[in-house]
Amino acid sequence: MTTAADRSPDTAAGLDPLYDEADVHQEFGEKPTEVRDTNHYQEEYIKGFVDKWDDYIGWEGRAASEGSFFIDQLRARGVEKVLDVATGTGFNSVQLLKAGFETVSADGSAEMLAKAFENGREHGHVLRVVQADWRWLNRDVHGEYDAIICLGNSFTHLFAERDRRKALAEFYAMLKHDGVLILDQRNYDEILDNGFSSKHKYFYCGDTVTAEPEYVDDGLARFRYTFHDDGSVYHLNMFPLRKDYVRRLMREVGFQRIDSYGDFQDTYGDVTPDFWIHIAEKTYRPDEELAENYSTAVNTARDYYNSTDADTFYHEVWGGEDIHVGLYETPDEAIAPASQRTVAQMAEKAGITAETRVLDMGAGYGGAARWLARTYGCRVTCLNLSEVENERNREKNRDQGLEDLVDVVDGSFENMPLQDNAFDLVWSQDAFLHSGDRRAVVGEIDRVLVPGGQVVFTDPMAADGADTSALSPILARLHLDTLGSPGFYREEFAKHGYGDFVFDDHTDQLTTHYGRVLAELEAAEPRFRGTISDEYMSNMKTGLQNWVKGGGSGQLAWGIFRIRR
Repeated sequence: MTTAADRSPDTAAGLDPLYDEADVHQEFGEKPTEVRDTNHYQEEYIKGFVDKWDDYIGWEGRAASEGSFFIDQLRARGVEKVLDVATGTGFNSVQLLKAGFETVSADGSAEMLAKAFENGREHGHVLRVVQADWRWLNRDVHGEYDAIICLGNSFTHLFAERDRRKALAEFYAMLKHDGVLILDQRNYDEILDNGFSSKHKYFYCGDTVTAEPEYVDDGLARFRYTFHDDGSVYHLNMFPLRKDYVRRLMREVGFQRIDSYGDFQDTYGDVTPDFWIHIAEKTYRPDEELAENYSTAVNTARDYYNSTDADTFYHEVWGGEDIHVGLYETPDEAIAPASQRTVAQMAEKAGITAETRVLDMGAGYGGAARWLARTYGCRVTCLNLSEVENERNREKNRDQGLEDLVDVVDGSFENMPLQDNAFDLVWSQDAFLHSGDRRAVVGEIDRVLVPGGQVVFTDPMAADGADTSALSPILARLHLDTLGSPGFYREEFAKHGYGDFVFDDHTDQLTTHYGRVLAELEAAEPRFRGTISDEYMSNMKTGLQNWVKGGGSGQLAWGIFRIRR
């Protein structure tokens, strides 16, 4: 049965002579929102819809918006041979051929491939087309490829996780040892969490088509496509893929490095992208090369904490054991006891025993890890991105006889070189702000934490509803676009099934703490002149003053999070 919404108004009374009934009427049955089947996409891309698909893409506008992004990514990796597994009407295949890449064009829809071949001829190219189902890609398409592209929000047609995993495994198997997969998706996170909006600028550039969700839930995004030239209406039923879920599947299949771009940008500030582009590399990298995979934000933090100036400041001026925000009993209390009080208060409700396996993310010099190991006899793994701090951490562990209980791992918390389900407690102090992808951090925490485990952490944040422009001096110094917020962490952990969320607000301590550090720095300045550069001293004082002002302005937040499923 065809519903009225699946029929174009001008063909309801009589068909265009170029088409028969099956060419213009999609079949979704009486309950279209219950159609959630991977195989159904072939019935959705009927001839009438396919013939109008290029009106939606807008080839000229699409080419201008993406520029040479994909070409540059492929050339930078020495790619010569490309498999386009979601050819559609051929836009990307034609662009690749024009750029000189050897290209094979595959798609599961015979109607799409026919249109792609026709479009290729019109642009002076003969496409090598193959009809193929991704789940049996190695059966239908032969050879190895330097790159596979899966564009046009095509991966969203797979409704079963089993199908998604199998498709990615087929992609992985068809790539050479150093191959790359480029896969894009609509920003379904934004649609699911905040509703639909589109800049209609980058991916689908036709100006005679309106595409918008007609129905959305966690398992279905049903989009309605209205073509204004003739009033025809078509639909697609798609699975709303969350960004971090796709990244996790890629990693679990075996891809070693995954970079995600929002509308062709690696940073996007407060602008919400319409689309995500994931670039996943197959090349295996040994542990000692993992730093090459760090994001821009993480590399910035790593370079900073590895610098001689920073190491001298944090180790000699700040204290060198606990370099985190303290809980002060008086405004003039020393930094060290206040910082240790934070550790003790974080631990007191965590139920830690000698059997508890703890991960300290962003451990710095390891002060908290040693305190936990000494106090409870538990094993602690310190993950930290600064090799300089990590060497000091290992040395302190040896000096204090704790090297058997405290392990130190070089790495980024955006992509941790640690096993799944390995820890009972994830601990962190004032580290997550240095990430440019805190959603990935939450996903990594969920990956390494056992079912029933808990998360205890602190982080300097923007207050919920803060005026982000007021935080620009802090963000500029950290080279970041945003800070997290209590609401952000609540929402992100909730997406992973965490419902027990406690936040002990100690925002007032930010002003006290950074004021104390500033006072210590000013007092130590004559002693360290010549050891710490004047530029670093000046920048640090400015940065500390910004934190003091921010803490007193109501735009920042800080406290202790305790989170369980």
